[in-house]
Amino acid sequence: MSRSRSHTGKSDHQIDLFAEDIAAETPTIPAAGDTTFAIKDLLSSPDKTETLLLHWQQAEWIRALDVGFARLIRELSEEQGERPDPLLLLLAALVSHQVGRGHVCVDLGNLLADAGHTLSLPPEESVQEPLTDSGTSEPDRPKPADVLALVTLPECLSILEGACAVSDGSHTTPLVLNGTRLYLRRFWRYEQRIAAGIRHRLALPSPLADPESGPARTLSLALDTLFRSSEPVDYQKLACALAARNHFAVITGGPGTGKTTTVVNLLAALQAVAGESPERAGRKYRIRLAAPTGKAAARLNESIGGAVSRLPLAELPGNVDLSDIPTRVTTLHRLLGSRPDTRKFRHNRDNPLLVDILVIDEASMVDVDLMASVFDALPANAQLILLGDKDQLASVDAGAVLGELCQRALLAHYTPETAQWLAAMAGSEIPESLVDETGQPMDQAVAMLRKSYRFREDSGIRAFAEAVNTNALDNAMLRQIREAEFDDVILLNSRSKSGDTEDTLDLVCRHAITGSPEAFRNAGQGRQVNGQSLPPPVGYRHYLERLQNHGLNESSPREDWDAMAVQLLEAFSDFQVLCALRKGPWGVEGLNDRIARQLLAEKLISRAEGWYEGRPVLITGNDYNLGLMNGDIGIAVNVPWDRTDTGEPRYTLRVAFPDSDTAGGIRWISPSRLQQLETVYAMTVHKSQGSEFNHTCLVLPDRLSPVLTKELVYTGITRARNWFSLIAGDIPVLREAVSQQVSRASGLALALVESTD
Repeated sequence: MSRSRSHTGKSDHQIDLFAEDIAAETPTIPAAGDTTFAIKDLLSSPDKTETLLLHWQQAEWIRALDVGFARLIRELSEEQGERPDPLLLLLAALVSHQVGRGHVCVDLGNLLADAGHTLSLPPEESVQEPLTDSGTSEPDRPKPADVLALVTLPECLSILEGACAVSDGSHTTPLVLNGTRLYLRRFWRYEQRIAAGIRHRLALPSPLADPESGPARTLSLALDTLFRSSEPVDYQKLACALAARNHFAVITGGPGTGKTTTVVNLLAALQAVAGESPERAGRKYRIRLAAPTGKAAARLNESIGGAVSRLPLAELPGNVDLSDIPTRVTTLHRLLGSRPDTRKFRHNRDNPLLVDILVIDEASMVDVDLMASVFDALPANAQLILLGDKDQLASVDAGAVLGELCQRALLAHYTPETAQWLAAMAGSEIPESLVDETGQPMDQAVAMLRKSYRFREDSGIRAFAEAVNTNALDNAMLRQIREAEFDDVILLNSRSKSGDTEDTLDLVCRHAITGSPEAFRNAGQGRQVNGQSLPPPVGYRHYLERLQNHGLNESSPREDWDAMAVQLLEAFSDFQVLCALRKGPWGVEGLNDRIARQLLAEKLISRAEGWYEGRPVLITGNDYNLGLMNGDIGIAVNVPWDRTDTGEPRYTLRVAFPDSDTAGGIRWISPSRLQQLETVYAMTVHKSQGSEFNHTCLVLPDRLSPVLTKELVYTGITRARNWFSLIAGDIPVLREAVSQQVSRASGLALALVESTD
């Protein structure tokens, strides 16, 4: 994930947002139920608006940070001799709030049309209401939608355009207004840098543009060598051709569509073109591979080596050697050169990366901050290729870069010229449904992989994911997964629409121990995958029994302990509980505690709190000193490497992590050195991105929340490689979640379209 950071820190004016105690006692405000005049009165002075914001903060509807930013705007305005309009302060706080929710900006038109939906305020999981001066709850206090209902768009624009704290970006102000979109300046600048980087690369001439040119003929020959499909349209081959032609390209596809295979073949084809190029005199391209998290990088490392080993290099033009295709994947932060205590990287415009082609996998996880840093660090003519699933959850922090770039990917919108060029390169006609005479330049750089090679046609994981993703989840599908009519998917809830919360949570714990193979079709027996027998699904008992029975002792060599740890981590990845929330009984905190206590009762662990052998932990922040990245998973193991005063071996806990620098290596770290971590019997779906588990269990809560969306459910399902189980606190919540779609406010896609008008 992107770097841990404050959303404001110091502003352009270097004023500390936390200079005041914003949790101090505040005056009372009138209830919303009194009159429209009473609500309007809240926007009659900066003091009254600030009081309103503090009440919302007290209710945990907005953050102290959001109130602090509104105060900053007031201070800056007053320093310039301007009395800020109260509406400006309200909008400043709401923009800050939206950035905290992952939006890059606020679209004022959407905000005023439906403030409740746009802001998700009050939050549905809110446990507090603003308090009156007597300390009692007052549910009729004005909500953001109540206040904004009395405001018009022309009024907003007029106030913002006349404020000294707002500009169109041409000079430094904390807020930027672009059309009807209001930004924090920093995020407007990120978006501008990304758009400029894409536009620049799309405009660069390509030696492959003429299908009769030497480089284009080399590319066509290489593609024919690498792809020998008998299908009428090979979308992997088309994606390779399209990405090869552009200095910026996106390849998107669902799980199992062959993104890794496609990019490996693409790199081989590009190196063949380089090897045949007289201008390059045989010099191959310098290529780097990166991913947003350590876990995503490790997964790509595992899969890319096998794909490279299968390349028919001897048959390719250009004398392509195995060493020309990189197999080492690093995190973006490590590639760019993270530095402690600063948002800035070592590589930037003044110190660009030494690279000709950069490939970023799991690009849906990259936020606008990190993506802007990527463009800053790339040489002007370097090629950038993004890989990812456009339908997955967006990044944790602000932005949905991949999703915006792929908004039109389903129908492609290739111009007739692009379609003709692709037909010449790939040897197959493009379906008419994908051709559009009015296609935009960005459309010509996006390729969508449309066939899944991982899941068979009768796969329940595939069918369930597609039903969720296409809003086709119906009673028939729910009945099929409840009755185990698929080999690989099961809904473990009872037949009733909703059950007792404690009973359902106990079911989660029991399932986490065993994996409930008996609930699956044929008790999980007899499945074949790629010609090999697949063991039945397991739970956490599987890895803990392996740990208890490893058979190593004081005389066992270190290599044996390393090998055992590798097997232990692989066994742990055979099962994972995923959930939507962090807090509460249905969240990470509650489920981790419950599952640990169940494991203790089963005598699979020695304690349920603190450090103990078998405790799995998830790193939640990058630690460059230890070489650990956000998303890395380790397991605590008792090892006999310390010595007593008399020289006898003494068992102490060490946490075993995969060594990202060595294939099959293990890094043993003392628990006392680990700072940012959490137990990981359960993890959020957000944290699971970039990971894959043999058996995934998705747990959904008993009530709807803004984070419960189609993208979250789809991402949870597609983390499963062979087995998927679902436990829902309330089945109707699943239906409602699938009907909610993430829509993050941003202007990136529009900026790319406007640049061509």
